[in-house]
Amino acid sequence: MGGLRRWLPFGGGCCCCCGSGGGGRGVADGLVWDVPLKAHASGEYSVAVAQANEALEDQAQVLAAPGATLVGVYDGHGGPEAARFVNRRLFSLIQDFAAENGGLSAEVIQKAFGATEDEFVGMVQKSWPSQPRIMSVGSCCLVAAIEGGTLYVANLGDSRAVLGRRAGGGGRGAAKKRVVAERLSRDHNVADEDVRREVAAMHPDDSHIVLNSHGVWRIKGIIQVSRSIGDVYLKRPDMCRANPLLQQSLCPFPLRRPVMSAVPSITTRRLRPGEDRFLILASDGLWEQLSDEAAVGIVAGSPRKGVAMRLVRAAQLEAARKKEVRYEKIRTIEKGHRRHFHDDITVVVLFLDRCRSGPEDIDGTYAPVDVFSCSPAGDHEDPTRPVLR
Repeated sequence: MGGLRRWLPFGGGCCCCCGSGGGGRGVADGLVWDVPLKAHASGEYSVAVAQANEALEDQAQVLAAPGATLVGVYDGHGGPEAARFVNRRLFSLIQDFAAENGGLSAEVIQKAFGATEDEFVGMVQKSWPSQPRIMSVGSCCLVAAIEGGTLYVANLGDSRAVLGRRAGGGGRGAAKKRVVAERLSRDHNVADEDVRREVAAMHPDDSHIVLNSHGVWRIKGIIQVSRSIGDVYLKRPDMCRANPLLQQSLCPFPLRRPVMSAVPSITTRRLRPGEDRFLILASDGLWEQLSDEAAVGIVAGSPRKGVAMRLVRAAQLEAARKKEVRYEKIRTIEKGHRRHFHDDITVVVLFLDRCRSGPEDIDGTYAPVDVFSCSPAGDHEDPTRPVLR
């Protein structure tokens, strides 16, 4: 991980204002953006974003260095502030803890998640008197990290990482060539019965900790995800109790204890050359429309270049089908109104074969803070390339 230090963008983040996909290739939809293909240490990757909300609440980043790769997908809710905060701070903290502990590990990643949460809560404590809404802003947080042939996947919330791998261990024959889906993250969403049981077990004295309203399960009738960065009003009830007006506006019932956490579930896996083909990391805007198997099938059967945008388009097509409108109709709908058809969608496809490029070709990417504000690239330097130190 020491080699990553010089590859970290200034300030922990780089807001790229446009990309080489989406509007850059003449596509009429001004709410999509992509990086068709770039190199990382273990192969290549593709990124795509579709904005639906008035302010883009998804953020994404790929930090690529000769010896390691970090990928983050952050799906905000209640506003974009938490996702943007994670985008600025999490990778820096991972690198700091890795440097202190001799490299990447599950413990390092968990510490970085915890430190990010602590920093965000500290910011909220200073800001909420003038910006009370910041108390209710949060973000799901999905990270994949590769170093020394080991893959770590850490998750809070319901973004998801799905591996595409060869069936039967990568041997010969038609059946061996089939690519199957293997989910590497756990959804922390009370739509899942196991998650509902987990939340209920933590609150045995509250029979209404999870409520079903109009067919949708929510914690205290408010939120579906059980883990996140932020959502301070549901994690620090003492702060709400100290201000009756805040209590009434945000959470009009007393909480005995926190009802959400920021402890990630972490999967560690030794990569299997020849068997593990690619990893799809995406916000739930994709998974609301496509199954794990459908997404893996699209990637396995498509050219690499632009494959993340293929997944975004497939999700939009499915959203159009559900709403019984033509896909072309969705492409004309403005931000904010488009949220009635689908959520913000962010996809990173990380191919896991050996990189054939030299170190000088390995390049990181920060997705735009807001797709709608992108301007055409023109003849300027590629803005998807972070400023390196």
